[in-house]
Amino acid sequence: MTDVPEKDETGKVVMLGRCPNCSKRAVRDFRPFCSKRCADLDLGRWLTGSYAIPAVETDDPDEEDHSSSSPDKF
Repeated sequence: MTDVPEKDETGKVVMLGRCPNCSKRAVRDFRPFCSKRCADLDLGRWLTGSYAIPAVETDDPDEEDHSSSSPDKF
């Protein structure tokens, strides 16, 4: 089944697509999700840290701690 374009309240054509949690057809009120439940599940994952962007720590000599040095005089 292909997704059919729909118009939003401003008259713009919007493709609703599929829910990223369960793959059901997305609903306009909860876009990109199919229901409040799927939207809340996704929010819960963000809040508990299940979704995280991995960070790589680097030893960059340009980013040293300058708090102990004297402040610049202007």
